[in-house]
Amino acid sequence: MKTAVLATALLLAACVSSGKYDTLQKQLDDTKATLSGRVADLEGQIKAKDQEIAAAKAQHQTDTDQIKELEGEKAKLEAELAATVKDKAALKASADDLKNALAESNKRKAEADKRIAEMRSVLAQLKSMIDGGKLKVKIADGRMVLELPSDVLFASGSADLSPAGLSTIAQVTTALLTLKRKLQVEGHTDNVPIHNARFPSNWALGSGRAITIVNTMVAAGMNPAQLSAASYGEFKPVAPNDGEAGRAQNRRIEIVIVPDLSMLPGFDELTKALGT
Repeated sequence: MKTAVLATALLLAACVSSGKYDTLQKQLDDTKATLSGRVADLEGQIKAKDQEIAAAKAQHQTDTDQIKELEGEKAKLEAELAATVKDKAALKASADDLKNALAESNKRKAEADKRIAEMRSVLAQLKSMIDGGKLKVKIADGRMVLELPSDVLFASGSADLSPAGLSTIAQVTTALLTLKRKLQVEGHTDNVPIHNARFPSNWALGSGRAITIVNTMVAAGMNPAQLSAASYGEFKPVAPNDGEAGRAQNRRIEIVIVPDLSMLPGFDELTKALGT
């Protein structure tokens, strides 16, 4: 009897332990399953985060490269802007220089046109003398020259004007009165030597004749400040002196219209360079 009861008790104890075990095992399995699922979920999230981090790093590198590229483009644009501003300033300065040069050129052209008109007026007044062979107008050494044969003005070896010479110089002076320019009267002779008390050389004869013309022009109303006298003697011939015809051409008076240097290009720069 006691044996049966003990067996029954042991059987019941065994049954209770097995049930509790099963319950615990099930709880363990459920916990393991839950934890496995959680681990898988966390691993999935970690993997996703790793992918996001990798993507962010890649995007960061792309952004960094783009920033560097944009900074390079910005630097180029800034350099181009600085060069453009410089070019604009230089262009403005050049435009101002050209404007000033054009204004100066127009001014000089207006002055030149005025001088040309004056010369045309003089030539018109002297036309009858030119046509009559009493006067020749030429350009020599860049200067306008009125050439008068000495044989019409003076007797041989003399510096005293003949009546015809006085009339000729008076007519020429009248034509030149409106010309506000410097005039140089030049005396030229042939190569036949002269030597007397009044004229010891052809230099003296040439200068005496030039001074006589200057005095006559002043008496006719010309401003003395416009006039000067010079002699070339026999040393600036226009024809050979080996015949009378050539010597007659060399015996002459030239009234030179002195060029105005202020009308020449670069005159202002030359003046500044000379400090005058």
